[in-house]
Amino acid sequence: MMELEDNLQLQQQIARLQALLEISHQIHSTIELDSVLRSVLQITVRELEMAGAFFTAFPFSYGEIPPRFLLHPPTSDPGRGCFRFPLLDRHGTALTDMIVITRNYAPLTLYEQDFLENLAIQAAVAIENARYHERTLDMERVKQDLASARDIQRSLLPQAIPDIPGYNIAMRSVTCYEVGGDYLDVLSLPSGELMVVVADVAGKGLASALVGSSFRSAFRAIAYSGLSLVDMAMHLNGLHFGEGDASRRRYVTAMFLRLDPERHTLEAVNAGHNPGFLLNGSKDPILIEATGTPIGMLPVSSYSSEKHVLDEKSKLLIYTDGLTEVFRGEEEFGSERLLQSFRACNHSGAKDILESLWQTLDAFSSQGSQSDDMSAIVVGREL
Repeated sequence: MMELEDNLQLQQQIARLQALLEISHQIHSTIELDSVLRSVLQITVRELEMAGAFFTAFPFSYGEIPPRFLLHPPTSDPGRGCFRFPLLDRHGTALTDMIVITRNYAPLTLYEQDFLENLAIQAAVAIENARYHERTLDMERVKQDLASARDIQRSLLPQAIPDIPGYNIAMRSVTCYEVGGDYLDVLSLPSGELMVVVADVAGKGLASALVGSSFRSAFRAIAYSGLSLVDMAMHLNGLHFGEGDASRRRYVTAMFLRLDPERHTLEAVNAGHNPGFLLNGSKDPILIEATGTPIGMLPVSSYSSEKHVLDEKSKLLIYTDGLTEVFRGEEEFGSERLLQSFRACNHSGAKDILESLWQTLDAFSSQGSQSDDMSAIVVGREL
């Protein structure tokens, strides 16, 4: 008799294990959160013949649930056939509670209690996995969107530098993240002059890139208007400031240049930007300093221009602050080193000069990756 009872208990335990294995397979057969939640509730009600079940933190229920329970989930109340099972993540933090309602206020048997406790453990693991899957998908979508944004931003840069007899021009732009706030442009004007702009939106990343795109559109819309550089800077300042607080926080430092290759003259307006370096044959370099505030920082700002005659073999470097804010430990590369590196460069080609500067910066830096967007344009007069 005793042997029969032992065999019966063993068979019941085996049946429970088989049921749990089958349930585990059902729950983990999907990685969609909604499917996991519905599956858990259906298993609870169908396998154990409960009246109903629902989650406290998710809008899912199955079976017959008194409306008052859904509005105000009760604590466990065996006297009313209501039992609460917490679902905890791997750190012990509550994900949700599953409320189970028995038929006719019946108490849970030991088997049902054990079944539901194990089900709650399996359900918690499945919910975590489903959430991780959702986060992974979200991250992949973000990566794809950023990759598309990077391609679009690169396409907005000049795809070819205008060929100006007697001049050699090159540009380079490398973003800190997928997209950045630096903007370079070179435009040929109907007058035969060349318009050059180097701009840097405050901050980094996607927000700065969006502001940079807006700035590019505004600049290109008035570049052919015939306005002077000073009037152009003032007009862009008013437009940017008028776009609201978010844009004002993303003000733009910019250097505007107008090159006349026939007369070999260069006009420049610096709106709160890093000083440009002009090596014009004299012993001392010419620094093209800021004459006004960054674009969009104030509602009204005044600017002034300066003009230079470019001697033979003159060369000009306009850059964003990413080139000076390269670090080796706590030591910053700085504008003085950049100027020295520019002066010491023996290359005659603008592209080779930029390559040399980037190699110097890489050799100086102790960081594995750059901490800011880095952009520069070199304009050189040839013999």
